[in-house]
Amino acid sequence: MKEIVQMIPFLGSIPLAVNIVVILINIAIVLAITLLHVAYATYWERKVIGHMQVRLGPIEVGWHGLLQPIADGVKLFFKEDIIPANSDKPLFYLAPVIFMVSALTSLSVLPFFDGFVIANINIGLLFLFAMSSLGAYGIILSGWASNSKYSFLGSLRSTSQVISYEIAMGLSLVGVMMTAGSLNLSDIVRAQQERWFVIPQFLGFFIFVVSAFAETNRLPFDLPEAESELVAGYFTEYSGFRFALFFLGEYTAMLIMSSIAALCFLGGWTIPAFITGWFPVLLKLPAWFWVVVFLAKVYAFMFFYYWVRATLPRYRYDQLMVIGWKILIPLALFNIVLTGTLRIMGVIRP
Repeated sequence: MKEIVQMIPFLGSIPLAVNIVVILINIAIVLAITLLHVAYATYWERKVIGHMQVRLGPIEVGWHGLLQPIADGVKLFFKEDIIPANSDKPLFYLAPVIFMVSALTSLSVLPFFDGFVIANINIGLLFLFAMSSLGAYGIILSGWASNSKYSFLGSLRSTSQVISYEIAMGLSLVGVMMTAGSLNLSDIVRAQQERWFVIPQFLGFFIFVVSAFAETNRLPFDLPEAESELVAGYFTEYSGFRFALFFLGEYTAMLIMSSIAALCFLGGWTIPAFITGWFPVLLKLPAWFWVVVFLAKVYAFMFFYYWVRATLPRYRYDQLMVIGWKILIPLALFNIVLTGTLRIMGVIRP
């Protein structure tokens, strides 16, 4: 716990017991706000896609359907929890917990504004990759433990998809690390005060966006779920609250990927220096304003998730593999070589 306290500069002079309480309060705040956002992300997705398809979306429960996520949560909480008779029960119970906990743990290294992060570690990006890999185990184990052909095929697809696109995603962020000179997410954001990395790292941003869709099993890369041929894929046999854990884990992963995109490519909570130069009063605004700036970028990326789902059909499995191995990974390697060359030439400085 002392190491965690030392990671948070503004807690250094406070007694250890008070530090622990403050850290626990911060964790509770982050978890509560995240779960509230995740619940209403489902609502806004149904609303946005509904209007794109000339429908109203949820409208019955509450004003314009605003209480629909609460009604869905209550329904899933009290729904019967059915366990397949031939399933591997310990792994069946454990899989959704692994999936959800790995997603929530990733929140610990995300800075929401300057100075507010639960664990300000120097290897924040590597920690996020590690948690993403652990989340894949939840999907794989759920398919194996269900003892169902549909679930097993979904988990096999997820295994190959995660391996393929996690490589591309990791390589796409190497250019960001080289440009910022750090793996710490707060340092990466501060390095973008003059210019957002989406400009010099546009190729890396494109690769990251495509990989983020595949990592979160979203259209057009939702082959592990694939309702048309696999019923629901890896969580076909899950119901009630265990299904809700998978559902919440998926949307939490979407929120985390959107946050990484905002932090690593869109300047996080910062506004470009030329804008603050024109309007210096912005620098005197309170912390909540910078939280709103960060959330606006996250919401814009979340909207892009919804837009793509309403627009594009699902790829075939062979197309999924071709895009990952023959297009994205070579492009990511090219981006690393290009960024390194520009660093040596002095065009890019950390």
